Amino acid sequence: MQTLHTLVIIVQILSALAIIGLVLLQHGKGADMGASFGSGASGSLFGATGSSNFLSKATGVAAAIFFAATLGLAVFSSGARKPSGGVMEGVTTVTQPAANAAAASAPAAASAATAASASASSAGQAGQIPK
Repeated sequence: MQTLHTLVIIVQILSALAIIGLVLLQHGKGADMGASFGSGASGSLFGATGSSNFLSKATGVAAAIFFAATLGLAVFSSGARKPSGGVMEGVTTVTQPAANAAAASAPAAASAATAASASASSAGQAGQIPK
């Protein structure tokens, strides 16, 4: 299955490069505009252009191959996935050992005592009016 997927990707890349090359080689419709306004007689500027040449037919074939390869890649990618239960499905919880829990609570007690002394010193200043 992986070999077929790789083959479809290669076909898609080659067809995309072929489309780019064929479009760049084609003669644009705007190039005939100068001939119709003065020097030459070109009746195909705004009318029917007649039968298409080899480059336009080859571009159409390359575009059809490109779209078929894109559709094939979409089919391959939709069948390859399995439904998941959710984002947090494989997450494991980490528990803290008892020795680390006691060490972690000691700094918290020291910071609580510092906060209590700071609030006591600011309580004496609460009755004063700032200047």
